[in-house]
Amino acid sequence: MNPLLKIALDLGPLLVFFVGNSQFGIFPATAMFMVAMLASMATSYVVAKRISPMLLVSGVVVLSFGGLTLWLEDDLFIKLKPTIVNTIFASVLFAGVLTDRLYIKLLFDNAFHLPDHAWRVLTWRWIAFFVFLAILNEVIWRNFSTDFWVAFKLWGVVPISLIYGALQMPLIMKHQIKEPEPESTPSKAG
Repeated sequence: MNPLLKIALDLGPLLVFFVGNSQFGIFPATAMFMVAMLASMATSYVVAKRISPMLLVSGVVVLSFGGLTLWLEDDLFIKLKPTIVNTIFASVLFAGVLTDRLYIKLLFDNAFHLPDHAWRVLTWRWIAFFVFLAILNEVIWRNFSTDFWVAFKLWGVVPISLIYGALQMPLIMKHQIKEPEPESTPSKAG
């Protein structure tokens, strides 16, 4: 999938939520977020013939907690969504470590070729990061306004995540397994 399209599919619903909240409030923004998430998942399926596990989990939780938010007219549920999603990601990665399955390797093996010990280090780092994001979400929504929380999801969490991902590159580059050069076949001179 085109990297720009992937970024648009991942960040587009969040941007719709941010704009919707600033223009109409949390409840219409939640409905817009749900529609944008469905559109993102549908586009991903049409273009790539699959929905990434992270997008799928996020989508299911957005639809579930967004639906509860609208049905019960209580923004608590949409505010809990990032805590739940990040806890699920950390738990799945942790369960994978316990069962000797490096799920992060399944997600990124097409992009990086690393030995298992490097994948294990990356897994532990991402577990810690997802736990950090879950705790950070709890601190923000419990101590700040809804508008601040929505803005922080876009202008705080996204840059923090991009920076954290970039900080993993030295480990990735250090352990990157080089693909062997294809052997050239000598031409037969007649």
